[in-house]
Amino acid sequence: MQVQGFFDLRFAALRDAFAALFNDPQQRGAALCVQVGGETVVDLWAGLADKDGTQAWHSDTILNLFSCTKPFAAVTVLQLAGEGRLELDAPVARYWPEFAAAGKERISVRQLLSHQAGLPALRHLLPPEALYDWPRMCAALAAEEPWWVPGKAHGYAAITYGWLVGELLRRCTGKAPGEAIVARTAAPLGLDFHIGLDDAEFPRVAHLSRVKGELGDAAAQRLLRVTFTQPAAMTTLAFANPPSILTSSNKPEWRRTQQPAANGHGNARSLAGFYSGLLDGRLLEGELLAEMTREHCRGEDLTLLTSTRFGLGCMLDQPEVANATFGLGPQSFGHPGAGGSIGFADPEREVAFGFVTNSLGPYVLMDPRAQRLAGVLQGCL
Repeated sequence: MQVQGFFDLRFAALRDAFAALFNDPQQRGAALCVQVGGETVVDLWAGLADKDGTQAWHSDTILNLFSCTKPFAAVTVLQLAGEGRLELDAPVARYWPEFAAAGKERISVRQLLSHQAGLPALRHLLPPEALYDWPRMCAALAAEEPWWVPGKAHGYAAITYGWLVGELLRRCTGKAPGEAIVARTAAPLGLDFHIGLDDAEFPRVAHLSRVKGELGDAAAQRLLRVTFTQPAAMTTLAFANPPSILTSSNKPEWRRTQQPAANGHGNARSLAGFYSGLLDGRLLEGELLAEMTREHCRGEDLTLLTSTRFGLGCMLDQPEVANATFGLGPQSFGHPGAGGSIGFADPEREVAFGFVTNSLGPYVLMDPRAQRLAGVLQGCL
């Protein structure tokens, strides 16, 4: 497989490791971008972008980044906090009065951002089309009772995060959530990143497909077991209510919607650029970045059934946990997306890292492909 793009010669080993991904016949397409101290040292892409295997991955190919989207949403909330337009420790209901129902009147913005609010899933089953009905989803979440006492535990809000944080943003800015986020994060940095994709961009979107025959690690198998055997479990409902969540990623209506937990579209370059913008202070002042990357919770995640560690809208490194380390320094922060795409920063080394793939692996947190690349990168620095 021919690798396209640019790499600084000091990072030749990383280029070779990226090329080696394609020794696996199931690896269809991917891109990798690394910036060090704001300078791009690696910007590579290779493979196939379309469903039929006839269209090459190009420099401007973009794809659904899934949960890599969440930090963009969180940064927007933090910017508003820095401007005094909302308070992190204020009740969400101050900005979204209907949210106070069912014992949620004291849930804070901070708890929402750090997955401590107890709202990773909806108990009442919704039809598939509800996924694209913003008012209906927000009304359902506003009426929902928390699954645990808010602030006393944490559980990853895989999809509900988009409506929870997105509606907060909508109430505070008066703009659709994707528009507000892109205007404040991607646009100022010139990033090719979108939440709510214009139809004109569809031809350059990579088709996503799952790799076959891989079981993933123990955490992935645990999650799979629960989702197959316990339809009413919180974990199952977090990923399957509405039932269209897991089957929509290539659909036009999913691309068009503005769901800031899971449907940002961009490339490796946009992820690395975003984290560079955080490291150099263009997106957040130092005090707010410190707040974002400060540990808010760690330990057994009630949704993912594995150990997670969160700041505000970002995942923090757990060097001692094999499936929960980004693979560089212990101060690293960022976010993986379902299937293997990932964006993160290592502030100690001033590294911003973006890796994207349209061959979706079965892992719950960090994908071994990205971890291997980060390991090779460490050897190059």
